[in-house]
Amino acid sequence: MCGAERMQEEIIIYYGEKNGIMTLDKFFIDRQDTVLLIVDIQEKLATVMKEKDKVVKNNQHLIELAKMIRLPVMVTEQYPKGLGTTVHDLRDALPFYRPVEKMTFDCCGQPSFLEELKEHNTSNVLLTGMETHICVLQTCIGLLKGGINVHVVQDAVCSRTKENWKTGIEFMREAGAVVTCTETVLFQLLKVAGTEEFKAISKRIK
Repeated sequence: MCGAERMQEEIIIYYGEKNGIMTLDKFFIDRQDTVLLIVDIQEKLATVMKEKDKVVKNNQHLIELAKMIRLPVMVTEQYPKGLGTTVHDLRDALPFYRPVEKMTFDCCGQPSFLEELKEHNTSNVLLTGMETHICVLQTCIGLLKGGINVHVVQDAVCSRTKENWKTGIEFMREAGAVVTCTETVLFQLLKVAGTEEFKAISKRIK
């Protein structure tokens, strides 16, 4: 295989292909076909995260838009008896508090999680939470394996160390997830300026 052919093969693997034509479908999200998934942002776990304040704030922004546009929000908690429940700032912001409790690092290993996800009949998941290189990463891989398009919101996930966060982000990108950020997601879902949702979100992020 020559260099040009190898490069073309790598591009197709990365972007995806339909009927031999390279597509950009995985980079698009739509409010009718997307779920916000918040993984394990829990009280005791958050206390050891240097970036917790930024991560919680960005998750609040995403939750607020989700409520405005009626985007489903799923929340998981890893062994809440030991790690505590979801942090209060997010619990208060959620449209309802009904966490999926789990012991598996990969949310997809918890049957009740898969049942709830199936109810939403979604093709896209916005993935946030902690820790980036453990539960977020394994959940990302599980979702991708199940045919779900994953957008990892890199400023709404964290690990105890920057090195582990970076490793997790690079791993998920290589696996086929889209690595994005909070403001990109907000404006991809808003699509147009001038709406009440746009005005409210713009005010929040100033």
